[in-house]
Amino acid sequence: MHKKKNTILVVDSDSQTFKILNIVLDSNDYEVVECASGRQAIGLCVSIKPDIVLLELSMPDMESSEIIKAMREWSQIPVIILSAQKANEDVVRGLEMGADDYVIKPFNVDVLRARINASLRKSAIQENGESEIANGPLRINLVRHEVFMGEKLISLTPKEYNLLRYFIIHSGKMLGHRQILREVWGAAHSDDTQYLRVFVGQIREKIEIDPTNPRIITTELGIGYRMEVLQPSPANRQGELKI
Repeated sequence: MHKKKNTILVVDSDSQTFKILNIVLDSNDYEVVECASGRQAIGLCVSIKPDIVLLELSMPDMESSEIIKAMREWSQIPVIILSAQKANEDVVRGLEMGADDYVIKPFNVDVLRARINASLRKSAIQENGESEIANGPLRINLVRHEVFMGEKLISLTPKEYNLLRYFIIHSGKMLGHRQILREVWGAAHSDDTQYLRVFVGQIREKIEIDPTNPRIITTELGIGYRMEVLQPSPANRQGELKI
């Protein structure tokens, strides 16, 4: 039996990007489809149903945020933004429209592969109907509202629990400050980034081996936070991490 390939739709007006990705992404695992316009991308998402979309931040015919918004009206296909420069406001706008992550050009191939794999894993996880969700050694029992790191029960306040639950559901995904605040605290708190920083710090104190050098919930300056995808191992039962 042949393994089903993941279809990657590359939406970029620069054909060089497509050529590079066609070379560096293993043809045994991925089928790479090229697209040079936003309108065409929306149509291809309907016709070929890609597993993931790599979207250039600056398209000639449509704003990337408009493309993402159109996709999100009917689909939750993972979207990774490709940006030639770290334009924080544009990246945040894309994330708030529903993008899952971003990578800066020229991209590191290993980083891009990791981001693609994390987004594909995330899209394969169904939140509804699960009584427990996990990311490596970190587990949340959604019925009893209990959080474990390995076998250790972690004590959290209700707000810390809600925030950590949101992070673990979206493991591997880049989450913007306003996006987190809106979803966890509500629209009235969407600008309270200092408030969010305090709670992230409190959670790190409880789940990180070294809260001053976090490896589970990492920071992207000017963008937001990401809960890294953790790999389970026998050592994790003692609270050690493998990322």
